[in-house]
Amino acid sequence: MMDVIHVTVAAIIRKDNQYLLVKEKSSQGEIVYNQPAGHVELEESLIDGIIREVREETGLDFIPGALTGTYLLSTATNGKTYLRFCFVGDIPLNQVPSPIDPDIIENVWMTAEEIFDLPLKSLRSGLVLKCLQDYLKGIRIPLESLNFSNDEFQMIDRCIKDFKKS
Repeated sequence: MMDVIHVTVAAIIRKDNQYLLVKEKSSQGEIVYNQPAGHVELEESLIDGIIREVREETGLDFIPGALTGTYLLSTATNGKTYLRFCFVGDIPLNQVPSPIDPDIIENVWMTAEEIFDLPLKSLRSGLVLKCLQDYLKGIRIPLESLNFSNDEFQMIDRCIKDFKKS
């Protein structure tokens, strides 16, 4: 049987040396912490996906600035395979988190120390720590490294035109 790869996005949002996490119920019914994150929908770019997911899970208008990394977890403890794209970005200073998604219990600000001290079972995934670790290392990949097209012929045409201009 061939495994499906679940493409997900996550956001690291920092304010006053604290990071925004969502407190939610896992599919097993446990209360867990995660970065604002979720699955990318068909015909949705990674950037549009993270903006949507942050809005749904926090009510905030997230502005992606860079990618902190891509993470292939095969297989996760739940037996599934995930490809996560983790973004770092900003939110408007005057906005306060208020989840729209009914599956989110609350939004919580924590320091890096508090996050790394959480019991492992209270994390949605080990990727929560890996993404934060890479953020703290200063890893920033330009958003220009991400490409999206929902029209292959238009993409080809654009590539040919750009090539001929150079």
